[in-house]
Amino acid sequence: MAHQRRPGPRLSSSGYEEDIAPSTPTATPPSSAPPTADLDPGSWPALLAPRLAQFAGVARHEHVTRAAHEMNVPQSTLSRAMVRLEQDLGVALFARKGRTVSLTPAGRAFLTSVEGALAEVERAAESVRADADPASGKVAFGFLHTMGSETVPELIRAFRADHPRVRFQLVQNYGEAMLEGLRAGELDLCLTSPIPEAPDLVARRLDEQRLRLVVPDDHRLAGRRRVRLAEASDETFVTLEPGYGLRRITDDLCEAAGFRPRVAFEGEEAETLRGLVAAGLGVALLPPPAVARPGVVELTVTAPRAVREVGVAWLDGHPDTPPVAAFKRFLLSRRGHLLPD
Repeated sequence: MAHQRRPGPRLSSSGYEEDIAPSTPTATPPSSAPPTADLDPGSWPALLAPRLAQFAGVARHEHVTRAAHEMNVPQSTLSRAMVRLEQDLGVALFARKGRTVSLTPAGRAFLTSVEGALAEVERAAESVRADADPASGKVAFGFLHTMGSETVPELIRAFRADHPRVRFQLVQNYGEAMLEGLRAGELDLCLTSPIPEAPDLVARRLDEQRLRLVVPDDHRLAGRRRVRLAEASDETFVTLEPGYGLRRITDDLCEAAGFRPRVAFEGEEAETLRGLVAAGLGVALLPPPAVARPGVVELTVTAPRAVREVGVAWLDGHPDTPPVAAFKRFLLSRRGHLLPD
């Protein structure tokens, strides 16, 4: 039994230079619309989009000449465009009497959806224009959890002294997730560590931060100020989960000190680890806290050199809006002075 093919958009046979439309259909409109528009040359969105505003204008005025004058197009061009729209849809949208027109029931139903679609386009256009405004646009900025309490608030405060109306969309996450956010177009810039090396990204070193061995205040090393990391080789560690930059740095430093850490807990946030150290669950390599925490002692690691480099990354070849470009320049101007001493 032969299956009947549902016809695609039917194009009118006559063509006019003033009325832009594809010459051949190449796609069948789906029976249930997908969440994103089909932009194949013969699809309904590609076919109808150039004429929707014209249709709405004629419907609003119920007069072709007045609509043509408002839209600054020849009346003959607009008339032909409406005829072709009806031919392509296979539905009469207007009842005509001279140059005066009135909507048919099908035309009125079509107008309701068209006006909604045009309003969405208007809102989308205004939104992207507002986000790119040099004075009040938006920056989508990602940063590590460990920089949320002090570093990032200070950066934004200093930047907004000269750019008070710029808006920020902030994302706090671990490094790999932020790099994926850059690639997905969800972030403009991110502060991360270690500094990524990837062909599709650009990264610039901004600063480095010393890491400390954090131990309980009743630990055997708690009376020391400095320690070699190898002296903690028999300790149990609490660390961030795999995929976090600080976890990778911890593993690399322990390897350089000649051991592989025994891990009692893997978390997502440095201050949680500091609290677990205070509870005696283990020791940890962590950046300095914004506020000293009771119950722990923070030791300087003399060997190997325990630091993490912090940098800013963005997608290579991705054009910057003016507010993003301004914030990027600001971050780069803070080289060597990004982090508190």
